[in-house]
Amino acid sequence: MQHLPPHSVDAFHRGDFWLVQPKKGGHRAGMDALMLAAAVPGSFAGRLADFGAGAGCAGLAVASRCKDARVQLVELTQEMAAFAWASIALPENAHLAGRVSALVADVSLSGKARISAGLTDGSADFVIMNPPFNPPHHRPTPDALKRQAHVMDHDLFENWVRSAAAVVRPRGGIAVIARPEQLVAILQAMEGRFGHAEVMAVHPRADAAAIRVVVRAKRPSRAAMRICPPLVLHDDGDRPTQRADDISNGRRSLFGD
Repeated sequence: MQHLPPHSVDAFHRGDFWLVQPKKGGHRAGMDALMLAAAVPGSFAGRLADFGAGAGCAGLAVASRCKDARVQLVELTQEMAAFAWASIALPENAHLAGRVSALVADVSLSGKARISAGLTDGSADFVIMNPPFNPPHHRPTPDALKRQAHVMDHDLFENWVRSAAAVVRPRGGIAVIARPEQLVAILQAMEGRFGHAEVMAVHPRADAAAIRVVVRAKRPSRAAMRICPPLVLHDDGDRPTQRADDISNGRRSLFGD
């Protein structure tokens, strides 16, 4: 890690895995990554690809919860992938390292270009994605790595979900976390590719509007969409709810499975 820019090494899931991540430049992991990882069923035992993995928090959280899962962290930038590789190499993560790898690739590629980048057809049983879902006008940052991690391109969901549909085997799954106003774009991108969508809104408090949605679906499926009970992060005293605390610490799945 001596060649990395200033960074921290942080414990997640009550110390079951550790993450090397930038102190200033680039994206720092938080509850979004942990909620996304918790969308994967606890019994999952196949191959999972984490699209837009950054330093690898969501993928490592899946490996921590799902003891037989094999995880590939897929990151666009060499700079953030270096943090992911450093995380995998930590002695504290030795119990996970044999099941986690990292790949530098652009998940928005299609066809032969995507395959050449290492994202081959039918190579995963599940894809999770925490895409850069902020619109270009939302809190612009001069930091290039943060901007890449936070600001979405045109047709992002269409491109990412298209790649996920190619990479995921039949009967495999997908989970996406984004802003509530992007739910329509996500469902449109899934149309004809994934079905049986389960949608969960995430609220900071019970009396506050949702700040995130998590969408989980299967490939292929014609089953109807299901709106699930919401996740509330904090109680009236601004303390984490028991459910949110369990999810953030890897003790509970988001959808109860």
